[in-house]
Amino acid sequence: MLDLYTDYLLASFGPTTATGLSRLLDGEVSHDQVTRFLSERLKTSADLWRIVKPLLRQVESPQGVLIIDDSIEEKPYTDENEQVAWYFDAAKNRSVKGINFLTAFYQVGEVGLPVAFDMVSKTETYFDAKKQVTKRRSQQTKNALYRRLLQICVHNQLPFRFVLNDSWYASADNMKFVHLDLKKDFIFAIKENRKVALRQGKQKGGHFQAVNRLAIPEDTAQQIWLEDVPFALLLVKQVFKNEDGSSGSRYLVSSDLTLEAEPMTELFQRRWSVEVYHKSLKQNASLEKSPTKRETTQGNHLFASLCAYIKLEGLKVKTKTSPFALKSKIYISALKSAYAELVKLNPQPLAA
Repeated sequence: MLDLYTDYLLASFGPTTATGLSRLLDGEVSHDQVTRFLSERLKTSADLWRIVKPLLRQVESPQGVLIIDDSIEEKPYTDENEQVAWYFDAAKNRSVKGINFLTAFYQVGEVGLPVAFDMVSKTETYFDAKKQVTKRRSQQTKNALYRRLLQICVHNQLPFRFVLNDSWYASADNMKFVHLDLKKDFIFAIKENRKVALRQGKQKGGHFQAVNRLAIPEDTAQQIWLEDVPFALLLVKQVFKNEDGSSGSRYLVSSDLTLEAEPMTELFQRRWSVEVYHKSLKQNASLEKSPTKRETTQGNHLFASLCAYIKLEGLKVKTKTSPFALKSKIYISALKSAYAELVKLNPQPLAA
């Protein structure tokens, strides 16, 4: 059933429902069978690993990188529950209602695969006295989920060289966890107000200053000490142009002191692949197309979308064609079939 359902997600261009799949298969699979499939126990990272492992073992490399990032499956018309809640979307600069999930995304060469995932569950309710409303919150922070996903990947013996993250997950605790506990290296973006010192003596004396106040050349690797991090890091400042013509800066830090500036920035650029993955999940794997209402069916639809993405990535490896081009090819084929069916019906020509 998972195979049928993921094919359905890849072939669909509208809402994905149990009735829709049953009609697609001319009733060979009933509405109730699809509903029972989605209502089974909630799938986890262990289930995803069994799906992705065969393809992963074909492409894995010690030069792979692991990217942890979160995204929101928007569900604006669904009632709130433990999974569907309100979250701030930094890309839209406002709160949206949906499912907030984290992915451990493995990128190597031209291939990117979700290898572990978790959902934020807001299981507790509390009263916000300031706004006089009842809200939901999670017992576990996203940083705790982040560290759990990394542990899963290391347990599964995933070969990777670096962990890459944006500034949201670049806390001192996460840096210590990756480098000291997991014995891995990282390249993180940090916020411009993070406190750094240029010499270890200053680090011990606590003489820190915001990184954006440092007079450091751009695109040059420099050793620094970050507040609350007990080991030296490399810092690279990047200056870039925004779409509106203004200038912006990005600060990267790495635990690998052997890196130079150019390879460090090139490695971090691979983090962009996770943004493409999020876009593909929504546009190609029908992530936001299911009207499911319950936590289990909502979670299992998300799991199926991840599996559909893996299937599409496998097709990309096989055909050397991008997922977006493959989806476009499916769309054109569907459009041709619809047009051929319309011709068979022989519609009445329009009068001149």
